[in-house]
Amino acid sequence: MTKRTRPWGYQSPVDAKPAEWELHPDTVAVRGGLARSGFGETGEALYLTSGFTYDNAEQAASAFADETEHFLYSRFDNPTVAMFERRLAELEGAEACKATASGMAAMFASVACLVSAGDRVVASMAMFSSCYVVLTEILPKWGVETILVEGNDEAAWADALSKPTKAVFIESPSNPLMEIVDIAMVSKLAHEVGATVIVDNVMASPVLQNPIKLGADVVMYSATKHIDGQGRVLGGAVLGSHTYINEQLKPFIRHTGPSMSAFNAWVLVKSLETITMRVERMSSSALKIAEVLENHPKVKNVKYPFLKSHKGYELAKQQMRGGGSMVAITFDATAEETFKFMNALQVVDISNNLGDSKSLATHPATTTHKRLGPEVRAKAGITDGTVRLSVGLEHPDDLVRDLLQALESI
Repeated sequence: MTKRTRPWGYQSPVDAKPAEWELHPDTVAVRGGLARSGFGETGEALYLTSGFTYDNAEQAASAFADETEHFLYSRFDNPTVAMFERRLAELEGAEACKATASGMAAMFASVACLVSAGDRVVASMAMFSSCYVVLTEILPKWGVETILVEGNDEAAWADALSKPTKAVFIESPSNPLMEIVDIAMVSKLAHEVGATVIVDNVMASPVLQNPIKLGADVVMYSATKHIDGQGRVLGGAVLGSHTYINEQLKPFIRHTGPSMSAFNAWVLVKSLETITMRVERMSSSALKIAEVLENHPKVKNVKYPFLKSHKGYELAKQQMRGGGSMVAITFDATAEETFKFMNALQVVDISNNLGDSKSLATHPATTTHKRLGPEVRAKAGITDGTVRLSVGLEHPDDLVRDLLQALESI
């Protein structure tokens, strides 16, 4: 098997393999996008450099004119960041990827690079609070109209998409209540009016859901979550076609500057090697925990996509390969009473992050989604009794034991 050469020592097995040989995603997660230097290192190299040199002034001019392939400046591209982008793109099944400094940088850039004053955006109502602020407060200042659609009703989406629309933004599953949107249905309706469909796939990760295969055009991630998954670095990524990434997104990012650091990219490249093992274990534990909590008398309801009681269960089973690592628990309680439960946890930490190897509990109404205000939170179903549980890699029996003893405090 002869490896074809690529710029910067690019040695992806996806290109080296015979055409009929489809590599398993687990193999791609370890070897995709590999770029070795002349030293032949086994561990991916870390290029901590802000700039690059040229053999002569003519080469620099040619590089800036896009006539020669050459790294220019790490705000534009960096060898280590490029490895992360290529590996994630191959894992996702996307043509191209652009990394960003954070998940919100990825979300903002994915939409902002498409819209101008007078344009229209349609989005699912259930979403992370910062995404909501971008779509309903920041973009309208630029003269961009945002229409929100509640639930998964096809008629409601069809009505919202009955006019020309520039972009559609979907978060599925949603944060924090794990609502499911029919990505294929919305994508079909959106494409009929010329819209680009962007899916926030953070809660599922590329291990459990691939929106592009379901009809979406663009996928975005907070790499801080499951991709790193160990609470170390911030990062984001946007994936899509060569045309979208290179002609629309990349110029926007180059000139506005939300670039990923080489060190963070190096951490994320190594993290991708274990993402399948981590996410599958977390998802398996989350289902066990959801099943236990659903039948507890002190719990009002539990939202988890792979529970049969979840309203989006059938759709989730079609779109996803697992229910994810997040469980939404709701008590018929005040914030103070809910705090007693959280404060009684001994194994699970209180934090506003998710997708970590350590299990984390969050009170969205007073932290991550506080910015939305009580009326918007109520409309989204987030109450003072809602707790978002991010299930980690601890043994599920210990997590169940911890949660049950904490429930005694209510």
